Amino acid sequence: MSGKPKVVLYNPEAVFFTMPLALMAVGSAVDRERFDVVIIDGRLEDDAVSAVLAQLDDAGAGGTICVGMSVLTGAPIRDALVVSRAVKARYPDVPVVWGGWHPSLFATELLDEASVDISVQGQGEATFVELVERLADGVDLAGLAGICHRVDGKAVRNPPRALIDMQELPTHDYGLMDVERYFQRKGRRQIDYISSTGCAFRCAFCADPFVYKRRWVAISPERVGEEVESLWRQHHFTELAFQDETFFTYRERVLNIADEFIRRGLDIEWTATLRADQGVRLGDEGFAHCVRSGLSRVMIGVESGSQEMMDWMKKDIKVEQVIEAAERCARHGVGAIFPFIVGFPSESAESVRATLAMMKRLRSMSPTFDTPLFYFKPYPGSPITAEVVKSGYQLPQTLEEWAEFDFIGTSSDWVSPEKERLIERFKFYNRFAGGPERWFKWPLQQVSRWRCRHDAYRLPVEKFLVERLYPSPKLS
Repeated sequence: MSGKPKVVLYNPEAVFFTMPLALMAVGSAVDRERFDVVIIDGRLEDDAVSAVLAQLDDAGAGGTICVGMSVLTGAPIRDALVVSRAVKARYPDVPVVWGGWHPSLFATELLDEASVDISVQGQGEATFVELVERLADGVDLAGLAGICHRVDGKAVRNPPRALIDMQELPTHDYGLMDVERYFQRKGRRQIDYISSTGCAFRCAFCADPFVYKRRWVAISPERVGEEVESLWRQHHFTELAFQDETFFTYRERVLNIADEFIRRGLDIEWTATLRADQGVRLGDEGFAHCVRSGLSRVMIGVESGSQEMMDWMKKDIKVEQVIEAAERCARHGVGAIFPFIVGFPSESAESVRATLAMMKRLRSMSPTFDTPLFYFKPYPGSPITAEVVKSGYQLPQTLEEWAEFDFIGTSSDWVSPEKERLIERFKFYNRFAGGPERWFKWPLQQVSRWRCRHDAYRLPVEKFLVERLYPSPKLS
């Protein structure tokens, strides 16, 4: 023990193993000369509650300033509640702070939960640094931008904090976590990294415009190159996963980052998010340059195969741009994931058919393309959700109810049982129809390709047998 006051950060349980970049960001920003920072990840612990309480028990004379958590909507809420309540039961005077997507959307409602003292909204680094220092110095939280706290038992939301240029924020300290354990859980030496925050676009199903007000900030290509090289030499990873909302926002910045990777001789592959219109603007020359630097896979959110639906959800892209971007990916050997969504309110049968047709077309363009299909789930902060709530739809009302919220979903409130059966059967056969050919799945692949080609999904015997033998894991 150093004797310095301790800041304990907790990442709730989830089924994916992306590194806890948000906690690492706020932990790296805290004054390490003054405070000890500890990150505990519930996904890596046999007994997360005991692990957190042990840190508080061992805090010594310096004590614990607070326990902070980054909380996504859905199942992570359940685990965060268990840990928060355990902390307050043993250490009622230690403040519990929640940040992340759910607290950014439910700043005041969150404080109905007695075990949560403070919520942080939006970009958290500067807010959390000031919060920790005020708590350590016993200074009142009035006026601290970017938080919600209780005053005389009532939740009070302080003014928002403006998005800060990421160039002004400190480099993330990956020493705050055991990187090798994430490699083991992922099954590959893939490191997660973020080079920008926010999104400048206005998609009507997304909460990002609500949280970040369509602003976007980033660190420079030179700094990206320097930080990535340092991480590569220290951790010997083979794949870099950019976790940016929209990595390819500015073409020249992306090409300059590619320059940095090539100049530094980084022997890595990298993946990132790409809008279809950005893929068009990148051009063949830009694609080739990115591939030379290690680009191996992108995620291109399509959402719908219907231009009418794209326009309704304010995607601001054209179907033709999706095809052009996909052709470029195929031509340059870049793998791609094209997520789609069905089940929007008032979505027509024609729109659903257009989506399924687009999925088949993309899947046929390359064995390295995938087209996952999800059902629309009303998520707060988005204009579409505001409309369905205005029409009488009721969102979950308690944290326990929000813990049951499933982003992946197995159905939609706006999809009939007949349409859902069609969609589920299509999802199954489309999944097996594409991808590289393997001898052990050749028969199912041939059957799936025939069914998709002829839209013949009746009597799905193959689907029943496969799902009976290999049940799908729960994804959220």
